[in-house]
Amino acid sequence: MYFAVLMILLHCPSLKAQDNVITINKVELTVPSPKVKNGKSIELTCIVDISKSASFQIQHAFSFYKDDSPLYNTTSEQDRARYKIFPARFADSGSYKCSVEASGKSKSSNDLVVQVKGLSQPKLTALKTEVTEGEVVTLRCEEPEEKPPFIFLFNKISPNQQLQAKKKQELKENFASVDFPVEEGDRILRFHCIVTVNSAVGFEKSEASNITLVTVVEPFSHPKLTSKSPWNVTEGDRIDIVCTTILARKYEIEILIQKDRRILNSTRGQNSLTYSAIATMEDNGNYTCKVELGRVSKTTSMNLVVEELFAKPILTPSLTDLDENQRLSLWCHINGSPKANVSIIKRPPKNGTLLKTSSNFTIQVQVNDTGSYVCRAEIKGIIKESNPVQITVYAPVSEPVLSVANLSTEMVLGETLMLRCQSMSGTPPINYTLFRGNRLIHTITVFNNTYAEFRDKQTKLNNLREYRCEASNRHAYAKRSSYKMNITVIAPVRNISFGSLPHGEVEDGGNINFLCIVGEGSLPINFRIFKENDQKPLFNESKMETRVLWQKESFSKQDAGKYFCEASNRARATVRSNLLTVKVILASWQKGFIALFVLAVIAIAASGFWWYWHKKEKGKHPSMEMSGSTAATNSTSEKQASGQNHYTEFYPGPGYIEDSENPVKSADENKGPDHESAEVEYTEVEVSTPDPYKAPVKKGTETVYSEIRKANNDSGENRHSDKGVSLPA
Repeated sequence: MYFAVLMILLHCPSLKAQDNVITINKVELTVPSPKVKNGKSIELTCIVDISKSASFQIQHAFSFYKDDSPLYNTTSEQDRARYKIFPARFADSGSYKCSVEASGKSKSSNDLVVQVKGLSQPKLTALKTEVTEGEVVTLRCEEPEEKPPFIFLFNKISPNQQLQAKKKQELKENFASVDFPVEEGDRILRFHCIVTVNSAVGFEKSEASNITLVTVVEPFSHPKLTSKSPWNVTEGDRIDIVCTTILARKYEIEILIQKDRRILNSTRGQNSLTYSAIATMEDNGNYTCKVELGRVSKTTSMNLVVEELFAKPILTPSLTDLDENQRLSLWCHINGSPKANVSIIKRPPKNGTLLKTSSNFTIQVQVNDTGSYVCRAEIKGIIKESNPVQITVYAPVSEPVLSVANLSTEMVLGETLMLRCQSMSGTPPINYTLFRGNRLIHTITVFNNTYAEFRDKQTKLNNLREYRCEASNRHAYAKRSSYKMNITVIAPVRNISFGSLPHGEVEDGGNINFLCIVGEGSLPINFRIFKENDQKPLFNESKMETRVLWQKESFSKQDAGKYFCEASNRARATVRSNLLTVKVILASWQKGFIALFVLAVIAIAASGFWWYWHKKEKGKHPSMEMSGSTAATNSTSEKQASGQNHYTEFYPGPGYIEDSENPVKSADENKGPDHESAEVEYTEVEVSTPDPYKAPVKKGTETVYSEIRKANNDSGENRHSDKGVSLPA
């Protein structure tokens, strides 16, 4: 009884546990709006729906996640929990969900996408708010409440509201810095920045940051350029050009005065600079003063006009191209005819050689008088020169020399002939003209003391080509011709053929003729005949014709093989024929000897066989030999039985076959020994075979087939006949 009570008490807790059963039906995550403006709040509510077996309290464990990363955890007995994000930033955009765990069971909600629109306003600061021209302004733009990556856009606002922008990307930090150079003319600088972000949830752009002001201080004033010279400057007057500037404080500035691209004067560390000179017509033009400090530079310009004191002199020659010993006259004059010191100068050398202090000059010229002539005039220290006049004195050309570049007067057809023509004396430029026969080929003008090189391709086969060249220059009477040069054109060897007679085969010990022919080529032609793999030619000869015939005597088996022919001439190109295969065969007497030897062997073998067979037949039937067969030339064995065949073999004599009783005459008895063709003839023979043991029987007619073979060789004729006799049963 006590045991039963104890079991009931132990069983009660399990019964109670079975009563507290739950199941999670649904977990839901809600938000007032899935799109939130930047700076507002995001309120996430996680609601759980649970079914229970009874009414009892449950502890719920709520977990919030953003992009599958844990965000917030809380425990409550209520069926919902809240999580608030304030202020909401663009980085808070993403996918949210929550999960609930109760009594060992858990369940998650569906994903909820929340998007935060816009970015917070960035903050812009300047490292220095006052800078000097030539320095840089360092700016820093921050987006402290947002997360990278960012693209920072910095803008410099000019007075006319135009923007000068710089862009910088930042992947890890929420700020970026850039430098803006201070340019000439900048006074008060205004800057702002804008931040953009581009992520998986979208693209957003912030509003403009605060405007930052930077003041620019001038290190020096704009330069001033003046002239101390009178307004009307004439050649020979002194000119003084002065450039000045005002410094804000002592700087190491640099001042330059330049005309066009040429720097006339410069100074460093001063606030003024002067350029002085005696005015000439070359001083006309624009002058610039430039003041520099680091990257800052300021310029100013002025124009100076110089009036001409006298015109540039003019030098006039009687002629510019003259022959040796001709007369040359030079005249120098100045427009307006002012009183001036005039002289005539020849160049080279660079400084010139004074020929005469006068306005005119006359000379009988030689080749060394070739050069550049000028007229120089001087008034009040101003010197002017005329434009140079080039005078050329021509010496006549000497007889030109025509030569071949490779020193050979023979050329191969199809190649290019290179000829050189040169006169050893004569004033350039010299015109060289090449003639082939009377035909003008080409003209070349040479401007120095060297040769003219001509190229003429040899396209036609003429045994001799006659060339000459002419040389001439601007001398009145100069035209000289070279001697005539003959060039031999050589046609290379082409289209080679190689053969033999007899073709391809020759009897052992016989002679063979090799024939080598070329289709074209200039004579003489060198022919060479080789056996394959032999370095030394078997035949080598130069011929004044396009073919050669060579006989090789006593051709043996060792000479069998492949042969070829080579041909060449002075074109230095060798052509080779195809390979010709030559075999060695037996001679006629060797064939006849072999035939006789074979026939003799056959005859000996046949005689031995016959003797063996005859002896064997005698041993079998000794009593059946015919008594009267001693006079016959052949032995006959007979075996007679009822219903059996009888075989008789005959070896012919000089034309017929005969046994002891019945003479058998051959059908070819009347045929002479000159019958050359091997024939098979058939002869009908009556055979009488008496039997000593039996009564005489009736004679029968039997057919005998005879085969006759004849052979004809070189030494004569031998006839051998084998006759087989077949008797019918």
